[in-house]
Order: sequence, then structure tokens, then C-alpha cells
Amino acid sequence: MTSLQTPDSNPIDYIDEEDFIVLEIPQQSSGERLDKVLATFLPEFSRNRLKTWVETGAVTVDGRVTKSRYLLHGGEVVRVFPQEMPEQFAFKAEKIDLDVVFEDESIIVINKPPGLVVHPAAGNWTGTLLNGLLFHYPELSHLPRAGIVHRLDKDTSGLMVVARTAQAQTSLVRQLQERSVGRRYLSLVWGESPSQGKVLATIGRDQRDRVKMAAGSGHGKPATTLFRRLAKGQFANTPCTLLECRLETGRTHQIRVHLESIGLPLLGDQTYRKKTPAVAKSLSFQRQALHAYGLIIQHPVTQSPASWYRLPPMDFLDLLTSLGIEFDSLPTEGSLHPLLGKIEDR
Repeated sequence: MTSLQTPDSNPIDYIDEEDFIVLEIPQQSSGERLDKVLATFLPEFSRNRLKTWVETGAVTVDGRVTKSRYLLHGGEVVRVFPQEMPEQFAFKAEKIDLDVVFEDESIIVINKPPGLVVHPAAGNWTGTLLNGLLFHYPELSHLPRAGIVHRLDKDTSGLMVVARTAQAQTSLVRQLQERSVGRRYLSLVWGESPSQGKVLATIGRDQRDRVKMAAGSGHGKPATTLFRRLAKGQFANTPCTLLECRLETGRTHQIRVHLESIGLPLLGDQTYRKKTPAVAKSLSFQRQALHAYGLIIQHPVTQSPASWYRLPPMDFLDLLTSLGIEFDSLPTEGSLHPLLGKIEDR
């Protein structure tokens, strides 16, 4: 019997687990076409829409993009990435400037600015990172999600890795699944944090506001965030803290939700602000103060450790200055070494 897998039974951090449907193809479907099987098990979607998703690379069979007429053998794992609008609008190449930190034949590392949406979705069908990638790297049109294997929120800045080949994409997805990718963030929060900590709380959709996520919800997915204090600051006589955060999982809005849940909401966050002090109304910084400053992976081809480091954008640095936090509080590029600067698991 075909089963829809949950993250608990098959944990993986490809984009975000809630973004795709996973099907295990039963042996009795051997010899049947992919499009027919999809129509059988996903009747909520039209046959034309399913066919379009297959032809545009939004469906993979055992990690490979194939055709609608592909004959299944049974036992395959099919991943479907639902698209909410016709491909010709969402997956259009657009001339968008990209800050490329590194590129070779297998990967691209991007320093994403705040305000740039990563992937087309409701309200942002164009002008996304994906659209820009398709313009600068047309070959990415043959890969699911144009090679994107993880994402950052629209108003979060920082480093992202993109695959240029199917081999690289498979390797990066596996590393995310094994939680071996190092993702380091800088965040500015309201309040005084302990010197270090670990947040263990499930994350799921907020039942009262479906746009938001919530920590500790019974229907949520396991999530872990580690943090350590780098410096203390102050805004209008209200304490603030500069934190380094590291992810062990990759849930939607994870850092923002986890930190707010322990009374440390991010400065500038316009969504998660229940515990934000009244003085926040005077803050001119109008996005969450979150920057992905460090990225560590195993190179998909050389198998060697590779790391990249980028300072926050100028608005974040200006905010540090206004809070009285010195730039020498920021982590150095040398701290990206996997064996250095480790946050204790306690």
C-alpha cells in the first residue's frame, strides 16, 4: 500500500518537510506510467497539473527528474513538490543581480540580501532568487527547484548553497538529511540571554494564525536550536543581546519561533512579537535581525570540507552600532572550522 510519509518516519531537511509529498510506490504498480500512478494517489490535483509538475522537474523518482510516461518498477520513492501556479509564470528567468560568493561546476554559494524571496509562492510569483538563478544559470531549469536545497526567509540575509548538477543536489540533500551541514546565524534579540542554551521544541503551524508557526504544538515536528551570547547591548534603556545560533534542524521560521518561545524575540520581527517590549515601536529596523553568516558543507565532488563566511549587511551593522555593540564581538571566519567555537550541548 502506498504511504504518505511523515518527517518522523523519514526526516529530511530538503527545503522544509511540509513543502513536498513523499510516496512509496507499491509493487503492484510495476509497469504503470508515472502520471497515471500520481493521478491515482493524488486525486486532489488535476491530471494536467500533475503532468506539468513532472515535466517541469517538480517530481522526482528516486531523486531523479523523469518524464510523465516513465514506467515504474515498484519500490521507488517519488517526491512531489506542489506548485501553486502554472510553471510558465513561476519559473521564468529574470535578470536579478546576485551576490555570488563561490561557484564551480557543481555548486553555487549565494549571499542573499534581505528582501529577496527564495522561491516563487503565493504573493511572490516573480522576482525571486529562483528566477534570478535561472537567468544566470539556465542549466538549472533541469533540476528540481532550480538546484535550491534550503532557503532563508525573505527578510533574512546570508549564505545559501545551490546545486548545479543532479549529483551535487543529491549529495547536499543527503548532508541536510544527516544534519551535517553547518549553518551559523547572527541574531539580535530583546532581553538578556544566558551565556548559552539549547531550545528543544517542536514547531508546527499556529492553529490560530495559519501564516505563523508555533513552538511546542502537539502536531509539530521536532526542532533543535543552539545559541550562545556574543555581546550585550541596549536600546532605549532596554537590554538586547547579540547571539550566534546554530541549527540542528531546518524548520520554517525556526530561530525566530524558538527564541521568542523562551522570551527572546528578534529585533525588528514583524510577525513574532508577542513578547517584544513597547520600546520596539521606536526601532527603525523593520525586519528580523537575522543573518546567516557561516556555511559549512562537504563538497559534493571533492568530498573535502568547504566553508564560507560573510559579515551582515550594512543595516545590521548600523543596528549593532546603535545598540552599543562593538564589531569585534562578531565571530571571525576562523571560527567556522567545525572543531572550533563549539556550543556545548547542555
